Order: sequence, then C-alpha cells, then structure tokens
Amino acid sequence: MPAPQTTTDETPAAVVVNREQGDEQVRKLAVEQIERKRRFQTRAFGAAAVAVLLVIIWAITEYQNAGGWPTSGLSQSSSIPHKWNSWIVYPLVGLGLFVAIDWWQTRRHRPITEEQIRREMDRLRGAR
Repeated sequence: MPAPQTTTDETPAAVVVNREQGDEQVRKLAVEQIERKRRFQTRAFGAAAVAVLLVIIWAITEYQNAGGWPTSGLSQSSSIPHKWNSWIVYPLVGLGLFVAIDWWQTRRHRPITEEQIRREMDRLRGAR
C-alpha cells in the first residue's frame, strides 16, 4: 500500500509508491480518478439536460396558463393573467445541489491510506 504524504489538515497531498510496486499502483489510482471524473461529467450533463427539459415544460405550461408572456413578473399561484408561477425554482435548486454535492464527492475523494486504516483499527480495538 502506498505511503501518503500528509498536509497539516491530515489529508494526503500525494501518494508515494515504493519502487517495488512500480508505476502500476499509481496507474491504478490515476485510472480510478479519471473514471470518477467521467462519471461526474455524465451525471452533470444529465442534470443539465433535465433542467433544460423542465424549463421548456415550465415555459410551455405557464405560457398556456397565464395567457402569454409574463409582463408582471412571477407569482406563487397559477392562472393569473400575465403572471407565471415560480415553481421552476425548486427543482432547479435541487438539481444544482445534487451537482454540487456530486462535484464535492468527486473532487475530494482520496484513496484510503495505511494511516487511516491503522487509526480505525486502533479505535475499534479500544471499543472492545
């Protein structure tokens, strides 16, 4: 297992690999990170496509319900002439939070280090 170089906040800054392990371990970690980034990009694109679809559905239905384009702004109720319902904000905020959390998980993911394993083993031994 690679030995981590840690920073002051206990997060590994880099993974140091022994010569015996060669580049294979580093290659494996790099492939895993690339796969995580690609999965994130796919999910972010999907969320953007859903957001565009929702905005189109919202615009069509509100145009029909309000009898035209909004001239008096948005409201919380439907069928008011020339006022559109603002329900679109809620799913867009939800999608934005989903993408932000997913980005955080993708970028902050670090391999499990030997130090973390030892610390957890020590904690479990002390719990007996």
